[in-house]
Amino acid sequence: MTHWPDPENTLKIGTRGSPLALAQAHETRDRLMLAHGLSADAFEIVVIKTTGDRIIDRPLKEIGGKGLFTREIEDALLDGGIDIAVHSMKDMPVLQPDGLVIDCYLPRQDVRDAFVSPHHASIADLPQGAVVGSSSLRRRAQLAHRRPDLQLVEFRGNVQTRMKKLQEGVAQATFLAMAGLVRLGRVDLARSEISSEEMLPAVAQGAIGIERRRDDDRVATLLAAINDADTTLRLLAERAFLAGLDGSCETPIAGLALLRDGRLHLRGEILLPDGSAVFRGTREGAADDGAAMGRDLAAELRAQAPEDFFDLIGSAAGRGSPPIPR
Repeated sequence: MTHWPDPENTLKIGTRGSPLALAQAHETRDRLMLAHGLSADAFEIVVIKTTGDRIIDRPLKEIGGKGLFTREIEDALLDGGIDIAVHSMKDMPVLQPDGLVIDCYLPRQDVRDAFVSPHHASIADLPQGAVVGSSSLRRRAQLAHRRPDLQLVEFRGNVQTRMKKLQEGVAQATFLAMAGLVRLGRVDLARSEISSEEMLPAVAQGAIGIERRRDDDRVATLLAAINDADTTLRLLAERAFLAGLDGSCETPIAGLALLRDGRLHLRGEILLPDGSAVFRGTREGAADDGAAMGRDLAAELRAQAPEDFFDLIGSAAGRGSPPIPR
């Protein structure tokens, strides 16, 4: 029987080309190698430049949202140019294109945000009126709620680009995901870690998901061996919460599920983009009930918020932008 993948018939792993995306693709390859006793030459990492990578001088909401970081990769997956796609799950919409599925998650990394600044140790140390850069609407809303005196500016680019902007004085501070810094071996860039109690992270932050063609049974079998069960349970709850709020990646929604002694604890919040209003809630239940808990918490926060809350969010977050055709 011929085994697959092998050096003559490699498994093609699609990814963006940033250092972090490549680190995540290599982690996926290495876990598959270990699980199946394969060599590195049984895999091929295929770098795909996305629209979101090419256009870096405009806010995401103006050019179609974070789906622009996945569209070309998913097209390559649908067309058979790659066999799997590796994604940061906090960037992924709750729905995948017809024919694709994400049902494999690697063990989740540190979920916290990192405070990054050349001159200040924490949010509390920032002087009145300091300029803080972030491309995340969720982070900007949370910071505006806590420190309305700060000036918040759009701040896009990979880790290296953002660090250069800080050194050039474009802003005095920014935020990065601790998970990304861990995977890049650059935890030293974090001046402080922000607890999830202080700043609730994005839904699925710190998690890597692997997308495949729904009907590709060979790939499904390969991926099943590296799927992390705890991460799967946590993300089912968080992404059900996001879906229940009709949330895009450009909506100020935060959520985190934790497992303790077989119980799942879910926290969620929604904010107005200017930080002037925030609504929070929690759920606790059996680990297998995470999806139902996520939907229920979303319904509770919808009921708490004023009638026009989501219209205001949509207007500020650019949800009215037309979808990018595939």
